[in-house]
Amino acid sequence: MTYIDQAKQWLGSTFDNDTKSKIQQLLDTNPEELEDRFYKDLEFGTGGMRGVMGVGTNRINTYTLGRNTQGICNYLHANNTENKELSVVIAYDCRHQSDTLAQCVAEVFSANDIQVYIFSSLRTTPELSFAVRHLNCDIGIVLTASHNPPEYNGYKVYNNEGGQIVPPQDQEIISAINQLSFEEINFSARHELIQRIDERIDEAFFEASVNAGSFNADGKNNLSIVFTPIHGTSITAIPQVLQKAGYEKVTVIKEQAEPNGNGAFPTVVSPNPEEAEALDLALKKADEIGADIVIGTDPDSDRLGIAVRDANNKMILLNGNQTMVVMTQFLLEKAHQKGLKGNEFIASTIVSTPMIQEIAKKYDLECKISLTGFKWIGKMITDFPELKFIGGGEESYGYMVADFVRDKDAVTSTLLACEIASQCKANGSSFYDYLIDCYLKYGLYQEKLVSITKKGKKGAEEIEQMMLNFEQSPPSAIAGSKVKFFEDYATSQKTNLFSGEKTGIALPKSKVFIFETEDGTRVAARPSGTEPKIKFYISVNTSLNSREDYPMKQEELETKINAILTEFKLN
Repeated sequence: MTYIDQAKQWLGSTFDNDTKSKIQQLLDTNPEELEDRFYKDLEFGTGGMRGVMGVGTNRINTYTLGRNTQGICNYLHANNTENKELSVVIAYDCRHQSDTLAQCVAEVFSANDIQVYIFSSLRTTPELSFAVRHLNCDIGIVLTASHNPPEYNGYKVYNNEGGQIVPPQDQEIISAINQLSFEEINFSARHELIQRIDERIDEAFFEASVNAGSFNADGKNNLSIVFTPIHGTSITAIPQVLQKAGYEKVTVIKEQAEPNGNGAFPTVVSPNPEEAEALDLALKKADEIGADIVIGTDPDSDRLGIAVRDANNKMILLNGNQTMVVMTQFLLEKAHQKGLKGNEFIASTIVSTPMIQEIAKKYDLECKISLTGFKWIGKMITDFPELKFIGGGEESYGYMVADFVRDKDAVTSTLLACEIASQCKANGSSFYDYLIDCYLKYGLYQEKLVSITKKGKKGAEEIEQMMLNFEQSPPSAIAGSKVKFFEDYATSQKTNLFSGEKTGIALPKSKVFIFETEDGTRVAARPSGTEPKIKFYISVNTSLNSREDYPMKQEELETKINAILTEFKLN
């Protein structure tokens, strides 16, 4: 069926008049835009389904989300062997139409005789993950596009463990969705099955967050914190959690405190704490009041960006790998003080800093490495119930403390960051000094992420060709060091290019290539699962023997990274 045939189906009686009018206008005037909207169906990626809002099968709208929801309903009923009462909990963020789309999703679930718990206003993604298990629900849904531009929205699906869906469940759900036509969506709501939930879940989540993220740090009254939710949901949780944990000197950026109703994020180019610009207002306020730490979170509050004062008392932004290193080291120090039992583990991903594995070796515990996406880290907790999860993160500014939430959690991670900063300051040190201490213990690692955006059908084809080029013509050396290993996650095979030896990779197949050289330099290439991007992850390392050598060594690594960018034509 051609994209035109697909579009003409949306002129039928199933669809509302406004939708049909827009489709007809595209048919008459803009075939290129029509093709982009109908050449494929939106797919589940590492974070669920995410896309641009609008009419069409390749867009987020009432019908694509309704079809997804109907498919999930059919899946749940087909697998309800105990014939129990099924339930779902739904949350949503501040984006345009998130509230109305969430209501639509709730109505479809109720129409299919499934009990619905829905927050009456926006809530964080980690609270949704927590609520799934707290309410003993069979599924969880959150309407969010995370840090994507304002024209996006999305639909994350969580299993009964509070983690994002993973194989085989995700494929079974997708299969159930693909079997449906839009005409089969049941929009006839049973409003008696829709229940609003708010304060009791909030309080339970706040208490769990404080229990997991608080370590009775000294000097809380002396730590000055600047916090910005960047117009997002964390305003409903982070100030409350910090207050419960005893932090009083918290300055919230007023211009970004109110969630933006139309999703335009007026004070930033992108509401992404990975981007330095998103924290500009917070950094200015920190300098104005002499704050110790700045923390900003993305719209659904699963990622956080941190800035701290360096040796020259200047505010610097940390990247996701640096934050993960400090948090993991601190958690393991505390666990070691209490007594490690040998059944603990930490977790990270294949494109995050290898330094995290060096930390695990120091404490003689396991560091499990997953594919990109926190759904895999959440799955580890389910798959290894005999092990205790301490913490884990990934380079893209996500971290999870303990296992009461099964997704990256900027709420508890913010509290943990403040605990570290507070205790360091009370000891006459700083968060920054603690990071340098980690480099002295484990070696200096430096990472760089390069994202290249390629929109639309043509862009998808260009990304595919770029990956094919790497596969057919891999580099023999990177920055003067011979490539020793080639990891192809699409074939689950790691090849020693010196010996020719091949070993299996015990992870699900994924379109990721990683090249590793003799000196430990790593370059990974991966198409994004949630955005029209191809991403390159670069990691370099060297030894660090003294604190005084850090600036020089850091500059050496930065020079090496720039050379790699030139070699790969990424700058």
